[in-house]
Amino acid sequence: MDTKKKILITGGAGFIGSHVVRRFVSSYPNYQIFNLDKLTYAGNLENLRDIENAPNYTFLKGDICDAEYIQEIFSTYQFDGVIHLAAESHVDRSITNPMAFVETNVIGTVTLLNVAKNFWKDDFSNKRFYHVSTDEVYGSLHDENEMFLETTSYDPKSPYSASKAASDHFVRAYHNTYGLPIVLSNCSNNYGSYHFPEKLIPLTINNIKNNKPIPVYGKGENVRDWLFVEDHARAIDVIFHSGTDGETYNIGGFNEWKNIDLVHLLCDIMDDKLGRKKGESRKLITFVKDRAGHDLRYAIDATKIKTELGWEPSLQFEEGLEKTVDWYLANEKWLNDITSGDYQNYYKEHYQ
Repeated sequence: MDTKKKILITGGAGFIGSHVVRRFVSSYPNYQIFNLDKLTYAGNLENLRDIENAPNYTFLKGDICDAEYIQEIFSTYQFDGVIHLAAESHVDRSITNPMAFVETNVIGTVTLLNVAKNFWKDDFSNKRFYHVSTDEVYGSLHDENEMFLETTSYDPKSPYSASKAASDHFVRAYHNTYGLPIVLSNCSNNYGSYHFPEKLIPLTINNIKNNKPIPVYGKGENVRDWLFVEDHARAIDVIFHSGTDGETYNIGGFNEWKNIDLVHLLCDIMDDKLGRKKGESRKLITFVKDRAGHDLRYAIDATKIKTELGWEPSLQFEEGLEKTVDWYLANEKWLNDITSGDYQNYYKEHYQ
């Protein structure tokens, strides 16, 4: 990759996307970084307040399903690379409204692929389309010694994971059919700052802080592999610059936790941080009816990215979780703006 790239990052106002945008803007001052986000409920430009005036950063408000708009920005800015993170990602919402996931995750991805192919078709050299996906496309693991490999067959169980699986297949099809230079990554659960508080870790932190019930599905026995979001952003950086065209890289934390054990650990950390009696926050745990089609266990084998590209997680989970709790407790206004809906005014105040 040369030193004057123009990179389009989709979904850059979301949780993972904002960390990727911040990393690229800060680490590559010669790049021009364009953040395309529709600003749905999960997009929050307050996540990027610290770099919003950087000379190599531009925010674009738009929909990846709008082919005319995507063609317009490709024509205007002449992107050299795309890092595609924009997606509907909450499983419960996919069960309630699967069509929204088909539209964004499948139609939106194919729209981007098609425009990129058409604009780059005369010269694919030094171009790259990077599709960021999830470990949920692989389905559920039942053997405690089994882990997801890049070669694991797809077996999605929810409308969300089915839509991501479909988008993965289209990305590979554009590589095989048209020669589009692509890379993919499938990542385990992320945690860290700026995480929308409908997800397990920030929801638990916020509910403990406010003495509200902590909902845990079923008996809390579902197992997830957790990765610090800044480590994920670093992995995306490495894959974008050094990954091999056409290849897939699994990104994981080698860090499996049952949901109930994770919630217990969060309760204990919060009790310590808030000066509460040990065990006080655990009383808030409330078991609720299990999610439909709830995958039992995910676990990523990240050997390939470690061996081929030299990436591995930088933090132990307990350290990363404590940093995460500290961030949420120190950023009460950010959390209050999310829960009140005030964050959605930030675009109107700063970009119009």
